[in-house]
Amino acid sequence: MIKLAYTLSSTLLLGLLASAKPHTNIVYILADDLGYGDLSILGQSHFETPHIDELARKGMIFTDHYSGSTVCAPSRASLLTGLHTGHAPVRGNLEWQPEGQYPMPESTYIIPQMLKRAGYTSGIFGKWGLGAPETPSEPLNMGFDRFYGYNCQRIAHHYYPYFLWDDDQLEVLWDNFGMETGTYAPDLIHQEVLDFIEANQDQAFFCYYAIIQPHAEMFAQEEYMNKYRGKFLPESSYVGTDDGPNFRKFAYGSQPEAHAAFAAMVNCIDDYVGDIVAELEALGIAEDTLIIFTSDNGPHSEAGHNPEYFNSNGPFKGKKRDLYEGGIRVPMIANWPSQIAAGSTTGHVSAFWDVFPTLAEISGQPIPENIDGLSFLPTLLGKDDQAVHDYLYWEFHEKKGRQAVRKGNWKGVRYKVSISPDSPIELYDLSADLGETKNLAEQYPEIAAELSNLMTKARSVHPDPNFNFPDRRYVPRNTLGSKK
Repeated sequence: MIKLAYTLSSTLLLGLLASAKPHTNIVYILADDLGYGDLSILGQSHFETPHIDELARKGMIFTDHYSGSTVCAPSRASLLTGLHTGHAPVRGNLEWQPEGQYPMPESTYIIPQMLKRAGYTSGIFGKWGLGAPETPSEPLNMGFDRFYGYNCQRIAHHYYPYFLWDDDQLEVLWDNFGMETGTYAPDLIHQEVLDFIEANQDQAFFCYYAIIQPHAEMFAQEEYMNKYRGKFLPESSYVGTDDGPNFRKFAYGSQPEAHAAFAAMVNCIDDYVGDIVAELEALGIAEDTLIIFTSDNGPHSEAGHNPEYFNSNGPFKGKKRDLYEGGIRVPMIANWPSQIAAGSTTGHVSAFWDVFPTLAEISGQPIPENIDGLSFLPTLLGKDDQAVHDYLYWEFHEKKGRQAVRKGNWKGVRYKVSISPDSPIELYDLSADLGETKNLAEQYPEIAAELSNLMTKARSVHPDPNFNFPDRRYVPRNTLGSKK
């Protein structure tokens, strides 16, 4: 009995110690619309990204990593819930007026709620887009202890907004009123990230840094613009909305130097990453911090940005809103000095919905049975027991409905699903055709049929499926009540 009591008390003590100070901090950096080819370590030749490249050289590059979707909100929902877009509560950019996007159900279980059980403090900085203010799924209702930035991804189009959210309070940026450009909001957000890391250096933290660059509009600070002005001629010019009732509410502002602006915005992201690494090193916590850097989908072609000029999608076909590789395969770098071998590269096929179980395993929390993700922790640690997906699945509730599935090296893509659920499937062999140029559906009808069946099997019915409403623009009903 004495031995049993000692064993039980020791186990309890170890459990309490483990929960009091989880061993790994997590910084998840999510760029907005950054293409696979927009990092110099992955082939960008027009400009360099030295800090991100160094992060990769000292860590691991995932060559076959996929975003949750091909636009912002569903991609982020997939990331945080561990569900692919056949099961996730958000499958398109559904707007909520006057500010925000359609909420997730109050019962939705996401990463910061899971990490809270392990003793983590969580903060989100930048863009949310998964539940309007005073709805059940605004950030502070979903497990985050700190929020600073934009609730609404529509307002996050603008780099000189009239306000940001500081937790659940509005912070008015008075020097941006009218047509003034006094405060570049991403710089404010970045400082809050550094402050959060410093404030939580003695306890485990999860910092979800949802950077808004290089999403349009194409605005950067003058110090960065000066660095690239005149270097990418002929310039790309965009005439946008610079006054009137829609100014800084949705429409992008004009940019006569969009090439320079794009390079400047990526340069700014790179410097932000360098600041974070320097802060972690100065605080003495870099060794025990996992940094993941990635992007929410493929490159955009809006407000003057020309992804073809910069080869932003690298070797892949398609861009944002496509379910070809260029729309969903994204750069992904993992850096964890005490655990990941420097200079590593992996071809492990993974996706945003794998992040939830990976962080659960790192923090010692149970992995929910009803999620779609598989932990890639064995890959990070260089182990040979990595589980692999039978297949990956995406659906996109815009552009008349789109579906895609990857099984091994076979990729199936189907467009115009809302017009014809049985529209022809395109079939590609990624092992021989990364650019998805040769449709092999007629040559391999059995494989095409198998992937077509997976597109049906993989999904659940969504309460507002745009698949069923061709050419219908979603009008929010605001049927979910507020939190008050």
